[in-house]
Amino acid sequence: MTAAVHDNLAWFSARPALSVLIPFLRDDPETLIELLDREASRLNGAAELVLLDDGTNDLDLTARLIARIEASALPTRLISLSENEGRSVGRNRLAAAARGSSLLFLDSDMRPDHDRFLTTWAELAATRNTAVAFGGFSLLQAPDDARFAVHRSMAARSDCTPREQRALQPEKHVFTSNLLVRRDVFETEAFDADFRGWGWEDVEWAMRVSRRFKVEHIDNPATHMGLDTVDSLAAKYEQSAPNFARVVARHPDFVAAYPSYRVARRLQAVPGLKAIRPLFKQAARLPILPVALRAFSLRLYRVALYAEAI
Repeated sequence: MTAAVHDNLAWFSARPALSVLIPFLRDDPETLIELLDREASRLNGAAELVLLDDGTNDLDLTARLIARIEASALPTRLISLSENEGRSVGRNRLAAAARGSSLLFLDSDMRPDHDRFLTTWAELAATRNTAVAFGGFSLLQAPDDARFAVHRSMAARSDCTPREQRALQPEKHVFTSNLLVRRDVFETEAFDADFRGWGWEDVEWAMRVSRRFKVEHIDNPATHMGLDTVDSLAAKYEQSAPNFARVVARHPDFVAAYPSYRVARRLQAVPGLKAIRPLFKQAARLPILPVALRAFSLRLYRVALYAEAI
C-alpha cells in the first residue's frame, strides 16, 4: 500500500496546539475544510487539519482537495492511501501524523453549528487540562428528506442528547465525530485495530479510557449531515453486531447498564427470533407507517442482531 502526502504552505511554519483529524472514504470533505478555514485568522496557527483519504482512489477528488488546501489559511496535510485501512487503523494513523498536544477527531460529514466551533476547541486544548471531551451532535443543518426520516428520528432520540444527559454515562455518549483527546491520553489508549466494519470502536475506546481518565462533555455541537436510509442504516447495524459482542466480552460492567444489552438478553428467549428478525427491518421500510413506529422497528432489528451475536 502507498501513502501520498501533500502539505500546504501554512503547514511548515505552524506550531499547533490542536490537530483536527478528518478521515474520509468516498466522501468529499471540501465544505468542512472551507467552514473550518473561516476561523483561521482568529487561530493564528494554533490549529492544523490532517485529512486521511482511506482508499477512495478518486483522482479528481484528490486534485480538488489539493487545490482547496493550497488556498487554505489553516495548516493542512492530506494523506491519500491506495487501499482502505479501516476506521480504527485510519484514526491511529491520523494521530501519528498530528503535531498538536490535543487531537480533535471530526468526521468529514460534520458541519460546525456556530462560527467559534474550532476556536472553542483550540482554547480548551491550549489549557491542556482536559483529557477527553465530546462536544455533542445536532441535526440543525441535516437534510430533512423523507428517505432519512427514520434515521433523523433515531438520531434525535439517542445521539443529539444534552450535555447534562450525556454526562450521566460519559463513556456511552462518545463518538469520534466531534471528540477532543489529549495526546498523552491517546498514546496510552489508542483505538483497537481489531474492530472491523462499522460501530462500537469509539465507545469501547471510551470505556477503556474512562477507567483511567475523566471523560467530559461540553456544548460545542456540530451537525451530523450523513443521515442514512433505512437499508443503509440496517446494513451498518449488521456490521456492528460482532463489534457489540466484542464490547460485551470486554466490558460487561459497562454494557450491563445499556438498554440495548438488556433487551438483547431478553430477546434471546424468543422462539424463532432469527426468522422474525427480517420482519422488523421490513416494517421499518414501510412509508405508510408512522415514523416513530418505523424507528422502533429498526431499533428492534438492531437489538435482535445483537441478541444473536452475544
